[in-house]
Amino acid sequence: MHLKLEKISKSYSSDRVILDQIDLEVQAGERIAIVGPSGSGKTTLLNLIGTLDRPDSGNLIFDGQELATLNDNQLAQFRNRKIGFVFQMHHLLSQLSLFENVLLPTLTDKSLQGKETLERAQKLIDRMGLAEVSHQKPSELSGGECQRTAVARALINRPTLLLADEPTGALDQKSAFNLTDLLIELNQEEGVALIVVTHSMDVARKMNRIYKIENGKLMES
Repeated sequence: MHLKLEKISKSYSSDRVILDQIDLEVQAGERIAIVGPSGSGKTTLLNLIGTLDRPDSGNLIFDGQELATLNDNQLAQFRNRKIGFVFQMHHLLSQLSLFENVLLPTLTDKSLQGKETLERAQKLIDRMGLAEVSHQKPSELSGGECQRTAVARALINRPTLLLADEPTGALDQKSAFNLTDLLIELNQEEGVALIVVTHSMDVARKMNRIYKIENGKLMES
């Protein structure tokens, strides 16, 4: 995996530049933290990297492919195969069991709906320490268990890039530390690159590199 951002800019109005000519390069297996004050553009940058939004200008290149050349359907396929997302709120579907939630990203691709995927889901659930609650629904789980389920769901399709937006923000301190350690272990075990947006310097310091967004600019800290 090789991700490259060249002169990426994004504005929400003519007088409100959120990101101003951002450059960033991420290699396979790296861990990167993005910090900065609220409203500085951290989540906007993550959404652009994850192709949930498009930049106003600049190039976003993933494994040599310029993503601006892809249409919406192609981007959706790319996203589902290459990128895993973990958000501050777990966004699990309340009517589904933990196991069914983990399998959700595979439902749009018939090639992923086989025995190997079921085994992958079970392996991830076991790795998260959730085997005993795999048939329970989100309302029956703790916040930490829901967030670990969200991590398993993000990894089910073997992405090469994992994006985490304040993944520990809704957790107590112990659960937050446990989840951070788990993300780092999975980064190493799966070889997946990890980009974490966080307000927590304790989380940020566990990454290989820390970047700060301020006044639309991205600077290595």
